[in-house]
Amino acid sequence: MIPSSQTDTARLTLALNELRLPAIKALWPQFTEQADKEGWPASRLLAALVEHELAERDRRRIARHLAQACLLPGKTLEAFDFTAVPMLSKAHVSAITAGDSWITKGSNILLFGPPGVGKSHLASAIGHSLVEKGYRVLFSRTTDLVQKLQQARRDLVLESAIAKLDKFHLVILDDITYVTKDQAETSVLFELISARYERRSMLITANQPFGEWNTVFPDPAMTLAAVDRLVHHATIFEMNVESYRRRAAEQAKGYGRPPQRAASVNTQPD
Repeated sequence: MIPSSQTDTARLTLALNELRLPAIKALWPQFTEQADKEGWPASRLLAALVEHELAERDRRRIARHLAQACLLPGKTLEAFDFTAVPMLSKAHVSAITAGDSWITKGSNILLFGPPGVGKSHLASAIGHSLVEKGYRVLFSRTTDLVQKLQQARRDLVLESAIAKLDKFHLVILDDITYVTKDQAETSVLFELISARYERRSMLITANQPFGEWNTVFPDPAMTLAAVDRLVHHATIFEMNVESYRRRAAEQAKGYGRPPQRAASVNTQPD
């Protein structure tokens, strides 16, 4: 005959599986043993198990949202070199990553600067911090997302595709100025910006100032309207410094160059 304690354990395991409580399932033997030894009241045991279940649920949710966010690997605020971009306030960026005051209002962040200064890194780092605080983020190269939206338009499901992006509190569009109107019809990008205006936030990185965005949208009026919507509720960071990649390449060249001999000085009279 199977002892009743083993039967109860098997039933409890099945019940916890059915209720989808994996942390409690894993921890209850250890916690009940400790509770028996230390004389915990039932309420303390229950509270401890529930707290661990909630913590594990949060951990799994954050891991799932990080996977969905498609952020650049390793690009966190801890890895960002603020000393290389002196005009960028670390305190300001840290306040931005709290998210509470702007992302709930559908405000935007715009990062401007030449290639290689860390715009994509900073955008991904902000996204990473927001995911850890419970927000949902999507990082995409602008060209990739535009292609998907163009396909949705051809399939007559553009409205639905844009609506699905509403689940993300923040959509990060990297390198918006690499999209050009002569490569493809980019009015879908304007429709995305319009749909999220004052509702959901966007973070956009750009190599060119607004005056050069006429290459992105099909006509000047659309360019003006897109810029107007983006800047209406926006924090703008200028990152106009020398390219990090260029500096690194020049340093590598310097390290690889053989040492120069000092020029000899002719001390003989002419």
